Amino acid sequence: NPFKAMHIGHAFNAIIADTIANLLEAGGAVVKRVSYHGDVGSHVGKSMYSLLLFADGDIQKIEQIPKDHRNSFMSEMYAKGAKAYKENEVAKAKINDLAKQSYLLEDTLYAEIYKLCKNWSFEQIKDLVHRLGNKAVEKQYLESDVQAPGVEIVKQNKKYFVESEGALVFPGSKYGSFDNVFVASNGYGLYGARDLGLIKAKNDDYHPQKSYIVTAEEQRDYFKGVISAAQLCMPNFKDVTVNIATGTVRLTTGKMSSRNGEVVEVEWLLEQIHDAIKNRGAEPIKDVVVGAIRYEFLKTRVGSDVIFDINDAASISGNSGPYLQYAHARACAILRKSLTNNDVATVDALDNNEHTLLLKLSEYSEQKNRAITELMPHHLCAYLFELTQVFNSFYEKSRVIGDDREAIRIRLVKEYKNILASGLAILCIPAPEKM
Repeated sequence: NPFKAMHIGHAFNAIIADTIANLLEAGGAVVKRVSYHGDVGSHVGKSMYSLLLFADGDIQKIEQIPKDHRNSFMSEMYAKGAKAYKENEVAKAKINDLAKQSYLLEDTLYAEIYKLCKNWSFEQIKDLVHRLGNKAVEKQYLESDVQAPGVEIVKQNKKYFVESEGALVFPGSKYGSFDNVFVASNGYGLYGARDLGLIKAKNDDYHPQKSYIVTAEEQRDYFKGVISAAQLCMPNFKDVTVNIATGTVRLTTGKMSSRNGEVVEVEWLLEQIHDAIKNRGAEPIKDVVVGAIRYEFLKTRVGSDVIFDINDAASISGNSGPYLQYAHARACAILRKSLTNNDVATVDALDNNEHTLLLKLSEYSEQKNRAITELMPHHLCAYLFELTQVFNSFYEKSRVIGDDREAIRIRLVKEYKNILASGLAILCIPAPEKM
């Protein structure tokens, strides 16, 4: 969301979603990548409370924040607002009013600060997601755009909702979820109504056969209710929307939280991986940093918690992204040394080591299809790591360059390199030719 710093949990979800999109594309689907952002409501009120105090009537005080400090600054502003909301009843009332103003933008100074910091947020989001290796989204949906259509959907289908003190409540407890207010007594749509508006907007724009929404695990039960409400209110979209819930990212300090500002920002993660790779004597180029982060997230089954270990992620000798990237570069180096015209080589009469490698290579299509069918990239990660282990054993026992069987073995090395590159491409992990 804008007005809050992008933390590791956001990076996790972004990478998972991007890779699932890659898997769908690898399976032949036409995929549209879109994102959804909360630019109105409670969290905006908390940030604006602190921002207005900081500005003290002069927006230039905010404009002077250096570009490389903006993400941390927004995190600090949100954290102060969240703390005030929790501890001070007067501040809480003020923040609730400021949250309402995010829908209207009637006050000049409020609107100027809101627009400035919203632009900052989206610049940061675009930059950080790009640095994580994700493909760009083609459309960004905003809560402010889908709020009114969502409210209208609820009002047109009031028979599926329960009215309580002027609010419209969806009885989600009947559908494996929980009872949830979709429209507040003041007429504003809350999260549920906005998500109904989003579902309709995506259908209007793309008419998808499937719409996959990747969220944190704590929204799993919430989406059971939203999807049930959507199927009642918009039966033509039945079975289109699917929620994919990820696990929780944990560090040694425990779970991160954006509600009190104690978050581990994406920028910190990028810096830590960079330094860890450098400390191992390797060159911490952008591609290797990306490979380390993406693989550490993707090698765990989607839905499971991830214990992110900086040292493991940056390792070039274990089950890590840099290790697979090094394996690809090593294969490229072998191919560069060979002068054999391997196109004329045959693969009959293989010895045991060659045969073992060829068998493992032949498993790629099956494992890739399994990952595509289940939308589980960890299957592909596991296979690629196992493949490198088999190749290493082959290479230790079988000389390639200068051997009488060089032509056949070079063909195996070339196929190994191609499969590694193909698998890494699906994971959006660069496959460098030199490291």
